[in-house]
Amino acid sequence: MRITRMLGAALLALGLAAGPAAADSASPSPSDDDGAPTEAGTSFRTATEIDQDQTATANGSAGDYLYWSFPADTGQRPTVRATVKLPETHAAETWQLDVYDGLRRRQSCQYGAQRRTAAADAASVDLACTLRTVRAWAEPWANDPLPGTYYVRLTATGLRTGDLGLPVGAEIRVESKDVGGSAAVDGSLGEPLVPGIAVTSAREDEDDSPAAVLSAIDPDDGWASGWWSDRWVWTGVGGALAALAGVAGYRLTRGPGRPSRVPPGV
Repeated sequence: MRITRMLGAALLALGLAAGPAAADSASPSPSDDDGAPTEAGTSFRTATEIDQDQTATANGSAGDYLYWSFPADTGQRPTVRATVKLPETHAAETWQLDVYDGLRRRQSCQYGAQRRTAAADAASVDLACTLRTVRAWAEPWANDPLPGTYYVRLTATGLRTGDLGLPVGAEIRVESKDVGGSAAVDGSLGEPLVPGIAVTSAREDEDDSPAAVLSAIDPDDGWASGWWSDRWVWTGVGGALAALAGVAGYRLTRGPGRPSRVPPGV
């Protein structure tokens, strides 16, 4: 019994001594000093969340699928740019950049090199995809981009067996142009298309049920309500100009007024 107690005390002392050392040797955070992510997900569910105007990096292997996600709101026209740093020795390989909306529908690019082939001696390859303007509302049959979370998938296609698994590095950045009221439409979504929004909306009246985990990323100024745009300003200005034009036209066409009742020469 005495030997058992001595062994237990020794193990306890070793555990206390190893505690700080284990804490000091914890794995590094998956983001750098400025908060930019330094890793990518491997599926839609594990996509790494990034903000717009933020450059994210990741290391992977040729043949892997790399996933990121970012928010895009009404009136924005996002542009996704990616740079893949290739190993010193590799065969010619084709890289492809795909963007999906919150319903995981693949969105077409208005312009940009979405798919490019890197030569055997190329050190890197650049890809880009500019999406259509995000709309506040669309018909169910339409494939228009809607506000919410967007997913980026980067991968190589048609790799040779000898290139599979070679280390690669990736940089990705998302920027948006605010198109404004020229792309505004009547109507809006009830909620943005972000992960978990449907479960949360169904449980918002149940106080005891746990809330779903929503996407942690959203626009800096919050999601747009969907009804306001600068189109209202131009509509008001146009209405005022039309009223002024009507008053001016009336004054020009009404003449000097009713003739005088006094006979001339009296």
